Amino acid sequence: MEIAREMICPYCGQAQVLFVDISVRLQQYIEDCQVCCQPMEMSVTVEGEDEISIEARRSDE
Repeated sequence: MEIAREMICPYCGQAQVLFVDISVRLQQYIEDCQVCCQPMEMSVTVEGEDEISIEARRSDE
């Protein structure tokens, strides 16, 4: 099951919707920003449907 969450791009600062698969507790992957196309390093932690932590970092940090 996927849940939509809003996150902010660390490059351009634009808000965008991220669809999180809540069946996977820890997720780390690269995703391009939907606005500026820069690669973001994503870390997602799922504790439950209401407890989802999303961290987006610049890949050049």
